[in-house]
Amino acid sequence: MNYIENLKSKTLIFALLIVLVISCDSPKSTKVSKVLDIHNEITIDEIQQSYIEGEYTVTQLTQFYLDRINSLSMNGPELNAVLTINPDALNIAAQLDEELQNSKTRSPLHGIPVLLKDNIDTYDKMATTCGSRALMNSFPLKDSYIAKQLRDAGAVIIGKANLSEWANFRGELSTSGWSGVGGQTKNPYVLSRNPCGSSSGSAVAVSANLTMLAIGTETNGSIVCPSHSNGIVGIKPTVGLISRSGIIPISFTQDTPGPMTRTVRDAAIFLGALVGVDSTDEKTLESRGKFYSDYTEFLKEDGLKGKRIGLYKGPLGKNYKVDTLMYKAVDFLKSQGVEIIEIDEISSGKVGYYSFEIMLYEYKDGLNKYFQSLGSDAPVKSIEELIAFNQSDSIELNYFNQKYLEMAQEKGDLTSEEYVEALAKMMKGSREEGLDRVMNLHNLDAIIAPTGSPAWKTDLINGDSFQLGSSSPAARAGYPNITVPMGYVDELPVGISFFGRAWSEPLLLEIAYAYERGTKHRKSPKFLVSD
Repeated sequence: MNYIENLKSKTLIFALLIVLVISCDSPKSTKVSKVLDIHNEITIDEIQQSYIEGEYTVTQLTQFYLDRINSLSMNGPELNAVLTINPDALNIAAQLDEELQNSKTRSPLHGIPVLLKDNIDTYDKMATTCGSRALMNSFPLKDSYIAKQLRDAGAVIIGKANLSEWANFRGELSTSGWSGVGGQTKNPYVLSRNPCGSSSGSAVAVSANLTMLAIGTETNGSIVCPSHSNGIVGIKPTVGLISRSGIIPISFTQDTPGPMTRTVRDAAIFLGALVGVDSTDEKTLESRGKFYSDYTEFLKEDGLKGKRIGLYKGPLGKNYKVDTLMYKAVDFLKSQGVEIIEIDEISSGKVGYYSFEIMLYEYKDGLNKYFQSLGSDAPVKSIEELIAFNQSDSIELNYFNQKYLEMAQEKGDLTSEEYVEALAKMMKGSREEGLDRVMNLHNLDAIIAPTGSPAWKTDLINGDSFQLGSSSPAARAGYPNITVPMGYVDELPVGISFFGRAWSEPLLLEIAYAYERGTKHRKSPKFLVSD
């Protein structure tokens, strides 16, 4: 036998010995090395049942999602949905496995993988960047309130999701899903299409099954639009239902985090783990007596029967393909016993002007306070320093400017007469003379509208090409909004929005669940290269 043949023989024997050692290893090790077959639409209930039956472990499930994220990143298609992987994810999973072995389950989220939008603070080895290169090495001094809630509930925070930088409130001609840190997030249905934003990575990751669940944040449209564009369920709750402490802000008046999932039931389970009063966020004080730890009790398959629902016609007439889907949805709702009342207008155009002014004032105040919360090691300590950083950076201003940061910097503080007047007029116009007026006038349970148009082609030169949307009435009032898949235009998903009065999440979930169960439009993306 020559040298090469001898070497091959020894190598083969060594390999067989390794296989033998692995096969004789402890049951725990064999269990961890098991290759999982997780279908793309798996739900929280299915995962929990698999844990009960011992089909697999939290460690195995966590490893599956880490491997899937890595595989798509290395072998394609590269979605750019995930900015950072939590290096402690498997250690967290192992601890949760130990608890399961001791018959301890913290909550329905025990052992469930979750991604956080990267404007949400975590006190661990992951930076919180908001997509900005200025914060690439920014490590908050404590968990955000919702990160702590998720840890306490036994969820596995597996990483941070890409987003429209600064939650898409930095400058003109921006492209949703682009950040200086993560580049351009892609729509998993058709890769050349935009994922919408600003919770782009959160929506894409859920839709493409890079995670079970994700948290997004919304000021106006940033949960519901990417959920719609990526064929998932998104809940923009009443402002104050979920804490914003430790979340990089835009508007104290309009900001809220919310669940992003593949089903309404998963969203209801997720929502129940996130609610609660946080003394450091005064908006949550208003939620006392108005939240539930279990929203699944409101999920009824006959939840549409006898409902009075307004059809908001403002977004209609702009895309006949979307109109066609909307009227099919209306026909289905009528078939289930819903009375439809057509609504032409909800609030006046001036409400939008006041909302923008409020955002500028609150952006300056909120960002400066956030930078201060990072302590003496904060990479930037004010909006002024952030503007200067962007001007000196080689990437940040390549595609769009920072006009909104500059406009915010020019504003005064929150005692300004202009701010106080704008806030009063916006709240009155969006609530008393807006949603509340319309819903009381027609005795409505909810209002529906198309969430948006099919995803446009991503264009880093000209920016986003929004055609229609319906997020503003609920966003400006601070009221809840749920989007659910309504159908497809070619291969691109379109969502239907259900919105209504403050704290009406139980009623909206009842309606949205019955619609989802009766239509079942959600389907997994195919990662099409072109359209």
